[in-house]
Amino acid sequence: MKLATIIPSFRVPFLVLAPICVFLGASISYKEQGAIDFCLLAIVMLGGILAHIGVNTLNEYQDYQSGLDLKTMRTPFSGGSGLLCRQPELLPWVKTAAIVSTLLTLFIGFYFIYLHGLAIMPLIPIGVLGLAIVVSYTKWINKRPLICLVAPGLSFGLLMVAGTQLVLSGHFSSTPWVIGVIPFFLINNLLLLNQYPDIDADKSIGRNHFPIAFGIKASNSIFALFSVCSTLLILFYISQNILPALSALALIPQMLAYIALYGAIKFGASIGQQPKYLAYNIACTLLTPLTIAITVFIN
Repeated sequence: MKLATIIPSFRVPFLVLAPICVFLGASISYKEQGAIDFCLLAIVMLGGILAHIGVNTLNEYQDYQSGLDLKTMRTPFSGGSGLLCRQPELLPWVKTAAIVSTLLTLFIGFYFIYLHGLAIMPLIPIGVLGLAIVVSYTKWINKRPLICLVAPGLSFGLLMVAGTQLVLSGHFSSTPWVIGVIPFFLINNLLLLNQYPDIDADKSIGRNHFPIAFGIKASNSIFALFSVCSTLLILFYISQNILPALSALALIPQMLAYIALYGAIKFGASIGQQPKYLAYNIACTLLTPLTIAITVFIN
C-alpha cells in the first residue's frame, strides 16, 4: 500500500531515460559481437532504472527537507512531483525507497563483477563514480556549477552506456564512450534548461548551479554549444563509419533542441510558463539516442 502511494516520488515519466541509455549500450555491444544475452540485458535494465529511482527519490526527500519543495514553481517537466508537500507523512517511506533502490543497484553491480570477474574490473570505477553522483547530487553537486552542468550527462550518457556495453560484452571498448558523448551533451542540456524555472527557489536554499552562477545568457550559450556539438558529432561519426548512415535519422529529433533553444532565448527564466519548450528539449534528449540505438541495432 505504501509503495503504491510513494510511486509519484519515483518520477516515473522520466524513468524512460535509463532504459534508452541502456539500450544504446546494448546496441553497441550487439554491433561488436553479433549476439546479446537478453536475460543479462534485463538485469542491466533493472539496475539502470533502480539507479534512476535512487537519485529521484533522494532528490525528493532532500528537497522537501530543505524547504525547496514549498518554494518551487512546478511544471509538467520540472520541479519534482510535489508528493511530500501533499503528504508529508510519507517522508520516511521516500527515504527508505531511496536507500533500498540504491543498495539494490549496488548489489546488481556486485553480481556483474561476480559473473565476469577480472574481465570487467573497469566496472568498479564506473559504479563507484555513478554511486557517488547519485548520493551527492542534491546536497553537494548542485552547489558546484561546472560539476552540476556535466554530472547528468556523465551519469547517463557515458557511465550507463559504457557500463551496459561492458557487462554485456564482458570486455572494455572505447566505442560506447565515443558514441556516448552525444547523449552526454543532450542530457546535460535536459537538466540545464529544467533549472531555469527554479532559479529563485534554488538560490534561496543555497544552490549554485550553472544558471544561478553564470546567468541565463551564459546558460543559453552553453545550451547552444552542446546542441551544436551533438549535431556535429552525429554527422562526423556517420562520416567515419562509427555510426551507420541510417543514424542520420537521429538528426530529425535533434532539431527539437534548437526549438527549445529559441524558447530559452525568448523566455529565459520564465520558460516554465511555456512548458512546450521544456517538452521539446525532453523529446530531443530521449528520441535522439533512441534513434541512434535502433539504427545501430538493426544495422
